[in-house]
Formats: sequence, C-alpha cells, structure tokens
Amino acid sequence: MAGQLFAPHYAVPMMRGCGARPTFVRPTASTQSAPSSELLPGETFAVLELSSHWAWGYCGHDHYVGYVSAIDLIDASPPTHIVAAAHAPIHSAPDNRAPVLTNLPMGARVTGVERSGFLGTDVGYLPFTTVRPLDAYEHDPVAVAERLNDAPYLLGGRTVSGIDCSGLVQISLALCGIRSPRDSDQQRALGQPLAQDAEPRRGDLLFFEGHVGFMADAERLIHATGHHGRVVVEPLEEVTARTAVVDRRRLP
Repeated sequence: MAGQLFAPHYAVPMMRGCGARPTFVRPTASTQSAPSSELLPGETFAVLELSSHWAWGYCGHDHYVGYVSAIDLIDASPPTHIVAAAHAPIHSAPDNRAPVLTNLPMGARVTGVERSGFLGTDVGYLPFTTVRPLDAYEHDPVAVAERLNDAPYLLGGRTVSGIDCSGLVQISLALCGIRSPRDSDQQRALGQPLAQDAEPRRGDLLFFEGHVGFMADAERLIHATGHHGRVVVEPLEEVTARTAVVDRRRLP
C-alpha cells in the first residue's frame, strides 16, 4: 500500500508456519480473549508485528487477521500433503504398532515422502491412508464434513477437537480445492443463490442468522451447532423450527 495510503510506516510480511500443534487466532494479544479462528499445522501466517509473546498478522490461507502465540510459529516450508482423515497419528517408526508421538488434525499440511505405506516426515510417520497429495482434491465436501461428525462445538475452532459452523464449511471445501472465507457472513458470497422453491440437494449451503451448514441430502443438514454442542446431521425442519433460513447457495 506504500504510495497509495498514508501510514507512519509499512511492514513487509514475514511468512512463518504453524508448528506441530494448532494454535488459536485471537482478536487481541491475550489468552483471555476468545479465539476467532485457529491456525493448523503447516498453514502459513504472515507476521506484520511482534510484541512480547504475540505475533500479529494474517493467516495465509484466508487472510484472517489476528494474534497468535509467537512460540507456535516456525520456519515455513512448502507442504507436499494434507491430512484428509479426521486426525492422523504420527508414529515414531513406519509401523502401526510403533508409539504414537502426536496427532495432526484434518487440514494440517505436511512435507514428506512415501515409505512403506507411510508418509515419512521430519517428526515421524503418518499412515498414508490418512493423507493425500496437496493437489489431489476430493469432490464431495459433505463427505469430508461427515468425517467430523460428533466433533465438539467450539467457537473459533477448526479441528476434530473443536470446530464451529463456518470452520466446518471452510475445512470441507478446502479439501475439495475450494477457497472459502472464514466467517459465515462472508461465506454467503460462495456459489450461486437458489430460488425459494428450488429442491435442496446434497452440498447446498444453507445460511441462518450467524450460522451455516451443508445439506446432507434433500431433507437433512450437517452442521456444527452450539444447540447440540457438536457436529450433527439432523432434519432441516428441526433446525428451521429454531431459526429461519436467510440464504441458500449452490456450489458449482
């Protein structure tokens, strides 16, 4: 923006990567502020300012702005694979009987080489069935969302350990190669609007006041909901008895 908008100073983003565990993105530099999003392992974060233990900047995948714990950031490296299972165990050796060092959540990005049915990385071995090459996109975001069924509801969350409605949509679309904003109000720009009398079908996005979900079929919605406290598939008529649909969108 230099030369276009006046400011006391300008900063060139310093690209960093999220380390081996997810880290929350917060609106203020305090652990007391409720998380507004979550950065997953291997995702990038553009640092614009460092202050004490906090890095302020934006997430590389969706430009979501906020603060993250600086200690959770590492040197960024180009990923080769993405975790496609709800979570992927990292073993100490390429053997399912080897000790599990930690788990990576769906959407985590990793760098590695296939070896004997495992993806060998700098930190351990992931079963190759839990990952896929970064550009090998899936075709059904609802099938991705269904892997996270029963995940607890967590405002700002994006993992099987805790996820919110727009996080579920964003992660599911990402594995299908579709970029999505972070928040449900911004996600209303996705796809094309549906007429009120159009028959819902699998994959349609339904929006409510401050909420979003996928149609699992013509009659049921899959969504991360605070009402149930988890990701559920429930009849649409039960959802609309609690809150009204404000928009319907169909993805290409």
